[in-house]
Amino acid sequence: MKNKIMAQKNKKKKTKKSLKKEKKETEIQEIVNHYFMSKGLSLEEIKENARKKKIIYSRHVRPAKQLLELAGSVKKAKLAIDKVAAWAKSRGLDYAIETVFKKWLELDRLKPKEIVKKPFYENNPMVWSQTKRKWFVIMPDGEWKEYADDEDKIEWRITK
Repeated sequence: MKNKIMAQKNKKKKTKKSLKKEKKETEIQEIVNHYFMSKGLSLEEIKENARKKKIIYSRHVRPAKQLLELAGSVKKAKLAIDKVAAWAKSRGLDYAIETVFKKWLELDRLKPKEIVKKPFYENNPMVWSQTKRKWFVIMPDGEWKEYADDEDKIEWRITK
């Protein structure tokens, strides 16, 4: 008899747990979670950091609600966060949900910074002289030497 009662209680506990798992995120939670995911955190990391008080989740709820009202839909709000995230990351800036408000009017014009590759030869920077139509290698002592090797040997690097 006791075993049946215990089994029924365990079933009730399991159904409550499964209901919690099936519970869908609210629209505001979706926006806040998307913001943190754009920062490079997974859902598990967000939950863990919130438990450890590294992230104060409630601090982001009001701006997310305002963004939802401004954007009109969750999809538009997520797109806006993605655009601002790409723009800020390309410039090495930090951003928050509030940054989306500030950039809202210029959202269609926000573009990530272009990646500029610069030429190097044996770890020395190079310069193209338009007037002489030749490559020059800038030596560590500041002297410019004419480049005479093949263009295949030029190393193109992304510099900040």
